Amino acid sequence: MAAAVPLFLLVLLLLGSGGWSQAEPPRDSLREELVITPLPSGDVAATFQFRTRWDLDLQREKVSHYRLFPKALGQLISKYSLRELHLSLTQGFWRTRYWGTPFMQAPSGAELWVWFQDTITDVDRSWKELSNVLSGIFCASLNFIDSTNTVTPTASFKPLGLANGTDHYFLRYAVLPREVVCTENLTPWKKLLPCSSKAGLSVLLKADRLFHTSYHSQAVHIRPVCRNARCTSVSWELRQTLSVVFDAFVTGQGKKDWSLFRMFSRTLTEPCPLASESRVYVDITSYSQDNETLEVYPPPLATYQDVILGTRRTYAVYDLLDSAVINNSRSLNLQLKWKRPPESGYIHYQPAQDRLQPHLLEMLIQLPASSVTKVSIHFERALLKWTEYTPDPNHGFYVSPSVLSALVPSVVAAKPVDWDESPLFNTLFPVSDSSSHFVRLYTEPLLVNLPTPDFSMPYNVICLTCTVVAVCYGSFYNLLTRTFRIEEPRTGGLAKRLANLLRRARGVPPL
Repeated sequence: MAAAVPLFLLVLLLLGSGGWSQAEPPRDSLREELVITPLPSGDVAATFQFRTRWDLDLQREKVSHYRLFPKALGQLISKYSLRELHLSLTQGFWRTRYWGTPFMQAPSGAELWVWFQDTITDVDRSWKELSNVLSGIFCASLNFIDSTNTVTPTASFKPLGLANGTDHYFLRYAVLPREVVCTENLTPWKKLLPCSSKAGLSVLLKADRLFHTSYHSQAVHIRPVCRNARCTSVSWELRQTLSVVFDAFVTGQGKKDWSLFRMFSRTLTEPCPLASESRVYVDITSYSQDNETLEVYPPPLATYQDVILGTRRTYAVYDLLDSAVINNSRSLNLQLKWKRPPESGYIHYQPAQDRLQPHLLEMLIQLPASSVTKVSIHFERALLKWTEYTPDPNHGFYVSPSVLSALVPSVVAAKPVDWDESPLFNTLFPVSDSSSHFVRLYTEPLLVNLPTPDFSMPYNVICLTCTVVAVCYGSFYNLLTRTFRIEEPRTGGLAKRLANLLRRARGVPPL
């Protein structure tokens, strides 16, 4: 029996080696990339893209094994005869005026549009069933999509992939603007990635950092693409994209410098082992044109130039598959620092912290004569804690007045005066230059109306609760502290006994 064990192991090894030699190369591939773009407003945009390509026709070939392509989405393509599927979940609004044009914009809420194959007989039924299935996969309220919010566009939503025809009867489009994006939607989205959030660029997808941003959008795009230049065969492509916009001043505590750790609370340590390409791109277009105002660290080993959205852009490239990119500490923390203050660097901004400190904004500007300067600040109203409201909350909340300090040209040149001999009102602000004098002005305080809850409801609840507690507590207290005694009935006095003797002698029952 002891000699049979090595022989059995040898047979297994021979069979295994023969199976490996006949194994086919993988027909699927994964590419992951991160594009970091400093925006004109000073914010920083981060766009993740994970592209899974499968050289297989899911609607003609039977599939029994899924390696990189998610099985849940692959079965949807086959069951509902999908040609293309585009789903986005967005929190916030992309402000094109201040941030520029995005790579792919999405509306606030949930957006779903699907192209079906022309073999579908009942498109509306397949559309309804598909939205219900996607609702369960992504933990979203897509099951509320029905005929009341579904349309069939004829011009705006053309197929993005390989398409033989464009019969818009097989197109359905719907938007749910009130859909709120949260961690419950991000978790199933990350589970569709081949490496989930364990390795590669997906380790940066930390929920508490991604949702603490000015803009958050995650999407899934499925489409057929050509496998080769002649397009003789079809491959299926899955693109998972995620775009966020970080407020550089809030994240950087008033500074425009940023780093991967400052934005995501993590750094890159290794690429996804299943990825054939893993890269990070940093947009350095505007900085290379400004005499190297900003410095990217570590310095890139390669750059990439191309025309993106109608403009020529320059990117610093960091290839995670290159061992030289990851330093000896096996950690890549990209940083962007200002070499010298930018044009708006005499601006001093200190962001507020909830219930700790207010905002502070100081600007040094030179105003022309007879001009009007307007400074506007965008803000969002929020509900306070009920203990933080003033006794008259409907009156509103006051914002401190602004302070304007200026050197105003003097009509008549002043001369230096003796502080001890001059009147007191003339020596409060010393004159350093005879051609101007110092003036400090204050604006009126600003009254802001914040959302105010109905304080009568807490009063009613307190009164009702106190009443119930008093009744219940009083009853239980009486039951627990009261003493009960059983008293024996008295037998009566001498007169009662005599009367009973007389009644017994007469044959009458006693009292």
